[in-house]
Amino acid sequence: MSNGNPAQEGPKPEQRKIAIEVPKELEAAYANLAFISHTPAELVIDFAQYLPRMVKGKVVARVIMSPLHAKMLQYALAQNLATYERQFGEVKLPQKPSLADELFRFRAGEDDSAGDKDGE
Repeated sequence: MSNGNPAQEGPKPEQRKIAIEVPKELEAAYANLAFISHTPAELVIDFAQYLPRMVKGKVVARVIMSPLHAKMLQYALAQNLATYERQFGEVKLPQKPSLADELFRFRAGEDDSAGDKDGE
């Protein structure tokens, strides 16, 4: 149990630096939709692009991650959005309450037996 004195809590674990290589041929993909589904072991996020006057949208990337990594991504996104808003001002959502349901939703017709699928 901590007594509030960091000097008495013992040494902190050493932080490791991880080198990440971004391939030169990697292309960025613009996405304005996301479809989220999950199993007990993983979350699947399909990032899609839907442009005005187009009949169909297109999935441009699929990311599969563990629930732990999804939770860490949620935390990192919240931190980065907070930093962005401190620099540039609040990001205001349109008044339409179902915007998130329209743009970031689960695939229609998927079975809900894998658990709650409200995007949270």
